[in-house]
Formats: sequence, structure tokens, C-alpha cells
Amino acid sequence: MPVAGIAREKADRPLSAGQVAARSGVAVSTVHFYEAKGLIKAWRSTGNQRRYSRDILRRVAIIKVAQRLGLPLSMIKQAIDSLPGGRTPTAKDWKRLSGQWRKELDRRIALLQKLRGQLDSCIGCGCLSLKVCQLRNPGDAVSDRGSGPQLLEEDLAQV
Repeated sequence: MPVAGIAREKADRPLSAGQVAARSGVAVSTVHFYEAKGLIKAWRSTGNQRRYSRDILRRVAIIKVAQRLGLPLSMIKQAIDSLPGGRTPTAKDWKRLSGQWRKELDRRIALLQKLRGQLDSCIGCGCLSLKVCQLRNPGDAVSDRGSGPQLLEEDLAQV
């Protein structure tokens, strides 16, 4: 068999979870976690071992970049699911995905800058005044809910 044929045969060979982990720099448990979350797909060999196509390495790299940006897995999954036929992202796909993620980062940066500006009002407060705290209770919005404890973690996104 010619050398080019051997190289091509090796390139088509699927990867084990351990090989994906070693080549992508993540733990095997992370590979399994990504699969459980629907971010990557595997199939089972005749020996019932997980096998991954080699293009999964690019997908894992994109997931890691998105995580480093602080994007939640739900947003990463939505982006990956938007790829036609579940294919590996092309340069055009990457430009579209990174453009969407850039908008999200810009939104977060603006929010953090606003919070940083409000932090000055906290100096000396010690969180003793929930009526005027611009970070915990902006505009005393919680008072509209009535007396007693009103701030629950799931409500904070709405305040």
C-alpha cells in the first residue's frame, strides 16, 4: 500500500475518549460530560467502547474557547446545534458564531462596567441599607413585593 494510502487510513481511524482527551487537553471525564450535554457525539465500537470521529477535536477546541469566554454551555450548545448537519464548523461558521459571542461579550462588559460604577456607592454602606443599595436592590425594586425576606437567588436576575 502506498504511503499516502496508509496516512489516509490512519486519518480516518476513529479516536477513543482517551485519545480525544489527550489530543485536546481535557480530561476523559470532560469528554464524557460534553457528550452527555449533547455538545459532541460518539458511537459504540463492537467492544462497546466510545469512538469519536477526528473532527471532534476541532469541536472540543471551539467548546473550550467559548468556555474561556465565560459562555454558558446552553449558549455553546445552541451555537453547535445551529451548524447544518452537525458538521464541524468551517471558517465561515466560526465567523458567524464568534460574531454572536462577541455581541454577548460586549453586553457583559457593559454590564460589568455599570456594576463597577455602582460599586463606589457601596463604599461605607456595608450592605446595611437595602433601600439604597444599587447593587443588591437597584431603585428599591424589592419593596414593591411587600415586607419580609424577598430576595431569592432565582429572583435576582429579575431585580
